[in-house]
Amino acid sequence: MRSLGFVDFLIGVGILFVLEGIVFAASPAFMRRAMKSALEAPDNILRVVGIASAVAGLLLIWLVRR
Repeated sequence: MRSLGFVDFLIGVGILFVLEGIVFAASPAFMRRAMKSALEAPDNILRVVGIASAVAGLLLIWLVRR
């Protein structure tokens, strides 16, 4: 279970938690507004943003690993 891909995945999840924690700690009011905005956004907009974010992440991973 210590394959390179799994280790890379866990490192990525850890980095995600660190960045999210920094944003919450640095500006809780901004994050509260962002979450309220996300709750009010239509489903199709959230889907498009989610897909675009996933594609951008995959592209970044592909470029770095290439």
